[in-house]
Formats: sequence, structure tokens, C-alpha cells
Amino acid sequence: MTELFSLPPDAAEPRLHVARRTLERLRGVPELALRYADCAAPRTLDGLAALPPLDKDGLNAALAHLEPRAAPGAGATWLFQSGGSTGAPKVGHAPTGFYMAGVHARWRPLERDDVFVNAWGAGRMWGAHFLAAALADLAGCRILAVGSVATDEYADWLRFFATARVTAIGGTPSVLRLWFARARDAGLELPALRKVLWLGEAWQPQLEADLAAVAPRARRWGMFGSTETWVVGTNTPDCPADTFHPLPEQLVHVGAAELLDFTTLDPAVLNPVLRYRTGDAGTLLACPCGRPGSAMRVLGRRDSVVQVRGLGLHVDEVIARAEREPGVSRAQVVITEEHGRAATVELLLLAGPGGPPDTERLRRAVLSATFTLSTAFQHDPESFRVRRVDELVSNGRTGKTAGLVVREGS
Repeated sequence: MTELFSLPPDAAEPRLHVARRTLERLRGVPELALRYADCAAPRTLDGLAALPPLDKDGLNAALAHLEPRAAPGAGATWLFQSGGSTGAPKVGHAPTGFYMAGVHARWRPLERDDVFVNAWGAGRMWGAHFLAAALADLAGCRILAVGSVATDEYADWLRFFATARVTAIGGTPSVLRLWFARARDAGLELPALRKVLWLGEAWQPQLEADLAAVAPRARRWGMFGSTETWVVGTNTPDCPADTFHPLPEQLVHVGAAELLDFTTLDPAVLNPVLRYRTGDAGTLLACPCGRPGSAMRVLGRRDSVVQVRGLGLHVDEVIARAEREPGVSRAQVVITEEHGRAATVELLLLAGPGGPPDTERLRRAVLSATFTLSTAFQHDPESFRVRRVDELVSNGRTGKTAGLVVREGS
């Protein structure tokens, strides 16, 4: 089973004392005590793989009970949350610095002469803005902490970026698409921009076309992680967008159904991350960039399957079908529930190049080709709708635009 881990036994097993300590902490959580009661302390990778995986609800229960604190001298204990668009928010703890010294030691997209725009949303317990600021601080570059921007402010900010000769920008891909799409629509260019940092969502290929028009010298630098795991891995412009090199203190395991789980080997990490599943699937392979060691290719989220009237709807498949349609820049599924049952499903379309999409034709095509929708709405097909919108539904706190939004009806 060891071939399913990102590190070989000789690199990982001497550090499994961290996993054993984490196991003892989890055994002390009343809601989890029974789950771990008969588990042997892992001393090998096979022993670690025998432990039950930890899900989001379990980790939240552990954090509520343990109330982790940063070690004396390590700074404050920061609490952040993520999610909330498709489920309950998840909480994570980190000391000042957010473990970015270890990231910076191995991944340096920013240099001292860079001018970096931090476009991740700040405040409201959203962690990526502060994490990126810590990385920029280690790089010693100049930083513009922009955060959330109103629709009518983009053009002025973009002109300022050009004047300030901004060389790097970072944000979630959905936020970055707002910046570059508006720059392209306004005919603005960022000739000095060379680096685009991203974290929080999968890279969106549609960004490439806007980047080519607005900042043809810019190349992407990605991070993969979550508020619970913090940064697990990174990639460079020489890596595929879906492939990341795990940090040596982050042990990645490929489990059943290709579900990834993560175990921290860093004794300073506050979250009890032990075979923690984020919902992402993936594989381990050799990266085309040529860097030695196992890389992690992320295949997408397995929790994008949601129940609609008792049937599983593959949200990613519906979105991918819609985004292949001419005139569609991006798509989003919005489910409105009443008394716990899906009353309507809407497929929202953000227009792109190629003229307005034919919403009714697309509605008929998706309804007839998608078993869940055609069956669930057999008697009320009008409850599945497709419509064009000027903006997709986004999280006002983080600026992220999820592929799936679930709302409670009136």
C-alpha cells in the first residue's frame, strides 16, 4: 500500500510520531473516541492507511473540543473559516505566519523587486489573504492589499496597477477572472505583470484567453490546500495546472475511489490532521516538469454529487456541458430547497464571446441528457431552468464563486 503515499517509507515513517500524537488527541474527543478506540498507533505507512479517515464534521468536532493554541513564542492563534456556499463552514487554526516559512523555503514565485497585488478577500475569517501576505513578507516585495472591489471600481484599480507596474497578482481563479475579464472588456493591459498566484479553487482554463490579451507575459503559480490542511503542495508554470508537488511535511494518501487524504508530519501544526479528507480525488504520478518525487494530480471533487429529489446530480458534469456551449463564459448550478426538498434547479450562464447562448435549446439538451434532472422533474419540467445572468452568485465574504449554490426557499 505504500505506493499510494506521496513519500516513501524511509522518508515518512521516522516522522509518524506526529501522527501518533494526533491520534491520541483525537481519542480524547468524546464524539470521536469510539471511532479510534481500537486503532493501533501507526508506525508504518500501512499502519497509517489502516486508520479511519477523518471528515469535515469530525475535524470540526475535534477543534471545538481541543481549542488548539499556538505554542508560546509562536505568535497569536488565528481562527479562519472556509466554505458555507454548499455546506456548513469549516474552521481552521494557525499560528502567526501560517506555516508559510516552509512553503517559501521550497517555492518562491515572488522576489524582492516584485509589486504584488493581494486580491484575496481580507477579514471575515477568510485565511488566504493573510497567508499570501505572509508569503509576500518573506519575499520582501512590495504588496498592495486590495481585497474586495466594487464593480464600478475595477477600471480605476486596473489603471493604477498599470501605472504602478504591478508584476504579480494573487487570488482565487473566480476572482482573477473578474479582474482580467474586466480589463479585457475595457481594453486595458498590464504589460509588467509576469506572475499570477492562485489558491482556493481549481485553475480555470478560460483565464488563459484573458491573460493572453491583458498580460501576455504572465504565468501561473498555484497552491493547493484548505483552511484545515493549510498549503499541501505547490506548482510552477512548468507543471500542469492540476498537478502539485506536496511539501515534505504534508503526507498525501490516495484512498478508495481515488479520494485523497492528508496527514500532517509537522509537530507545529495546530489542526489535528490525520487522514483528513477534503472531498478531492486524485492520483500520484511523476510531474512533466521533471522534478523528482511523487506529484499529486487533483482530479476534482467527489462531493460535487448532490441529491436532487433522491437522485444524485453530478454538478461538475452539468457545468462542463454548459461551458462547452458557444457564448457561455461560465456556468453555475443553483438549487432552491423547500422543507429539505429541491423545489427548483437553475443553471445560470455568464455570457462570453460568441454571441448570446440559446438558453432554451441548452435547457432541452441538458434535461434530456441528464438522468437525474429528467427523472426528478418528470412531472414538473418547468422547475429546471436555464437563464443568462450578468453575475453569478458569489460569496460576499470571500469573493469566491462556487459551482454549486444551495438556497432555502421562502
